[in-house]
Amino acid sequence: MTTDIIGETQFDLGQIFVTPGVEELIDKGLLLDLYIDRHWRGDWGDLDAEDKQTNEDAVLCGERILSSYNGRLWIITEADRSTTTATTPDEY
Repeated sequence: MTTDIIGETQFDLGQIFVTPGVEELIDKGLLLDLYIDRHWRGDWGDLDAEDKQTNEDAVLCGERILSSYNGRLWIITEADRSTTTATTPDEY
């Protein structure tokens, strides 16, 4: 069962990194802060129910967290919570 954790900060983001592809999206108007905030608050974006549940379990167990937005942006927080990377699927 999926829990409702949207709206609460659930984990540390660590240091935030942006890949060149995301820099290009930002130059074209992408408001990255909005997506980082969604990820941080447990809004996993376009993932299916199983992947959303995997993320919610990862928050509790300290595993890697992946959010996907609009098929063009992934945000990944590493299991040790030291880094969060905004990337495109093509760059991953």
